[in-house]
Amino acid sequence: MKRKKLVVIGNGMAGIKCVEEICKLEPQLYDITVFGSEPHPNYNRILLSKVLQGDSSIDDITINDWAWYKERNIRLYTGETVVRIHPDSSTVETQSGLRAEYDSLIIATGSSAFIPPISGIHKSGVISFRNIEDCRKMMDYAKKYRKAAVIGGGLLGLEAARGLLNLGMETDVIHNAPYLMNRQLDRTAADMLRKELEGQGMRFWLNKETESITGLNRAKGVRFTGGSSLEADLIVVSVGIRPNIELARGCGLETNRAIVVDDYMRTSIPDIYAVGECAEHRGIAYGLVAPLYEQGKVLASVVCGRETPPYTGSIPYAQLKVSGVEVFSVGDIREDEAETAMQLYDGIKGTYKKVTMRDGIVRGAILYGNTAEGMKLLDLVKRKSAVTALAASPGDGESGGFDEAAASMQDRETVCACNAVRKSAIMEAVIEDGMQTVDEVRDCTKASSSCGGCRPMVEAVIRFALRQGRTAEKQAEPAVCGCTEIGHERLKSAIAEAGFGSHSEVMRALGWTKPAGCGICRPAVSYYLALNGRQDANSRSDVDVNIFNIGLSVGIVTEEEQAAPGPFDSRSLGTALYRRWEGVPFPAPVNAAVTAGLHRPAGVLVRDIGITGAPSGWEIYAAGHAEHPVKQGQLVGIARDEAEALAMSVSCLQLYRESAAFGEPMWKWMERYGIIEIRETLLDAEFRSELLARAGAPDRNDNKEEGLGETYAAYLQ
Repeated sequence: MKRKKLVVIGNGMAGIKCVEEICKLEPQLYDITVFGSEPHPNYNRILLSKVLQGDSSIDDITINDWAWYKERNIRLYTGETVVRIHPDSSTVETQSGLRAEYDSLIIATGSSAFIPPISGIHKSGVISFRNIEDCRKMMDYAKKYRKAAVIGGGLLGLEAARGLLNLGMETDVIHNAPYLMNRQLDRTAADMLRKELEGQGMRFWLNKETESITGLNRAKGVRFTGGSSLEADLIVVSVGIRPNIELARGCGLETNRAIVVDDYMRTSIPDIYAVGECAEHRGIAYGLVAPLYEQGKVLASVVCGRETPPYTGSIPYAQLKVSGVEVFSVGDIREDEAETAMQLYDGIKGTYKKVTMRDGIVRGAILYGNTAEGMKLLDLVKRKSAVTALAASPGDGESGGFDEAAASMQDRETVCACNAVRKSAIMEAVIEDGMQTVDEVRDCTKASSSCGGCRPMVEAVIRFALRQGRTAEKQAEPAVCGCTEIGHERLKSAIAEAGFGSHSEVMRALGWTKPAGCGICRPAVSYYLALNGRQDANSRSDVDVNIFNIGLSVGIVTEEEQAAPGPFDSRSLGTALYRRWEGVPFPAPVNAAVTAGLHRPAGVLVRDIGITGAPSGWEIYAAGHAEHPVKQGQLVGIARDEAEALAMSVSCLQLYRESAAFGEPMWKWMERYGIIEIRETLLDAEFRSELLARAGAPDRNDNKEEGLGETYAAYLQ
């Protein structure tokens, strides 16, 4: 099949993250061409401050080296700036005259440093801090000059100032607000940060507006509004960013502050998409890595023709080390946005914690000095949790920090939000794959490879995993069959991660002793391929055809058949449940029962899924078994109405499909997985939304709990 042509304008983090995902999903679908204006392969712009501070080299912050592009047959043109897009002919043109045709075009031009309209701002000796070349200029200036000034007291400005101090320069920071990092911190945290940085040698000029850059031919200092001035040989401007949209505007794309995109990253012209800092989604242009990566994953599925949940927006947060100090901030933290729910200050330890709320809901948080709770608080903000949930968070200022937080985290909780890496993935990398250092885990899972803010927690999870491995010898997973030494979990993971598309690919790559497998392993491979959407039902063979007959059967007792009719519509609910899973394979046969009330339970407690109307609402039970060994179903949850009952049942069944071994009945899965873990997973709104998405929910609203009912109402018609 002839490959389509994909052109990506921009070789930065967002665009290449999208390319990475495309190569995982459909490695043979596109001939990919990437244009980058810088003379480097893809690197981590967030870690430029580490290079400036002398902690890392350019190679250390390279995400994908030259070999990565070559291995995937990606044409990379570095030092080439695209200057025109021709939608009518589906081509792009570079400044040097190169032209490239496309079937799909991704604009990932990122942003540039915002240069304020200050008199003399374009003089020699005034630079911004956005790329590798800026780092090199600052290093060169440090060899000749002694005094530096940084305009901007935000996160990037402070990191630039710290780097200049490391280079031996006297460094002043100029900020137009009354305290540092005023968008991420409150006055208390900012004052703590200022005192720490003053102790490191920085000097601060707060509430100062820069009127002009002094000097004749080159910069010699700054003059403030009001007449005072400051001498400086090097002036670094770090006051914000501006999306690069000139190229998009020139070809007629709809733009506002950035390129306007919909929930699938589509622009106003067909076959042209935008992602990253140059994209504006629902009026917001994000400048942090986690939202950009989330956008990239959605866009990769779109251009590969895969069904995908829409991108509905992100909760921006900052978790970074500012000049040796751990800082975390998320959500609404200003007094005019929310009120204080919790505030803890420890002047001896130099730690501070503040959590905000509005209408009883957690809205934001600030951590200074100890950010071990950062991901837990981020999760509470994302889930719009009630402030009562704070009682379950250690957060008393006396906890053991990252090690204690790592031990108390559940396996499904996120450690690295930028790359969506959960604790379980890091534990598996350490215990099963033998990784022992944070760099090894980073290369294996991507955890800590982006902003680097999660690195302390990744290190803590690694220590926890190593302790677990030493205290309890891991039992070898039984092989699927005699054709292989691989167990179900490893087989399932390999198929999910490697992108295999057929039995032969799986068995060849994983070292099967029988090239065609047998009647035991072949159905298992078929199921795991189908679970990942990698095998068409029409291509299955006689050996594995039976997996598509392992589905869900539903018994329904309606209101009319009951001795005492009630208000519950069991017929619609049972029918909707059956239709949702019709033709979808399961690890083992699943029997369900739906009844409108307890008067005719219909064996609800001895079915794999049992749903019954009750005074409190619909009760959902799971993992019952009517034959030997008889098992009573466990209460999974209680739903308000039919739509929510359907959503809870579907998410439970999807969790079973994804985490059970092929051939493992639901009652065995329950005993292994644990009812507490299942309940907590299904009650986690964000994780339940992910399960529903993978189960194929239509028109879902991931950010609203009430959206669960709206989503499944259509099934009940």
